[in-house]
Amino acid sequence: MFPEGFDFNDLLAQAQSLQEQMLATQTQLQAASYIGTAGGGLVSVVLRGDGELERVDIKAEVVDLDDLEALGDLIVAAYRDANSQVKTAAASALPQIPGFDAGQLGL
Repeated sequence: MFPEGFDFNDLLAQAQSLQEQMLATQTQLQAASYIGTAGGGLVSVVLRGDGELERVDIKAEVVDLDDLEALGDLIVAAYRDANSQVKTAAASALPQIPGFDAGQLGL
């Protein structure tokens, strides 16, 4: 079934080591914070790697009560910026395994 000299126990040990590395990396990524900005820094959001929104900061000069839609757009843009950073960090930190999707880890 296996080629001569193939060590199945070694393969299992390698798989377990890889799993442990992935879990440690996942924990680090989920605990990290990412700052997304929009409007030249007028709006910023802090997003944890697990997707939890920690904070939204809005500079007073961006608040125009006659144009709250623009403020909403800036908040969404800042969130998307932070979310993009989370995905980039996950893609670069996790192993490149064919068929592996970092989204399966909740990142």
